[in-house]
Order: sequence, then C-alpha cells, then structure tokens
Amino acid sequence: GPTWKGLYGKTETLVDAGSVKVDEGYLKESIVDPNAQLVQGFPLNIMPGLDLAEGEVDAIIAYIRSLR
Repeated sequence: GPTWKGLYGKTETLVDAGSVKVDEGYLKESIVDPNAQLVQGFPLNIMPGLDLAEGEVDAIIAYIRSLR
C-alpha cells in the first residue's frame, strides 16, 4: 500500500481528474468510505470501509499527521 509518511497536507490527483488536499476531513472520509474519492494510480474498489469508533479514527489521523 501507499506510505502515510508525508501524506498529510499533500494534494492528491483523483481518478475524475480533480484533486483533493489530504486533511482531516479527507482522511476521515477515506477511512470510512475508501471509494468516495479515488486517487489516480490505485485500483478501484479494493479497500473495504472500516467500522471504527470516532476516537479510533481520530487516533489514526493523528498518527498520519505525525509522520511528516
């Protein structure tokens, strides 16, 4: 899978030719619904959504932010 190092704050190009800044909102959506905004270069529909508690999602996002 892709690295999380340096991911937070980066701008990613989406399959629909749009782009998205990797911030808390994008990460939260991607964890819960990974197929909502697909990044170019990664296969479609291979990641399941995760049913995590809000605190668990926040902890993952905090960890990703720390990997600058």
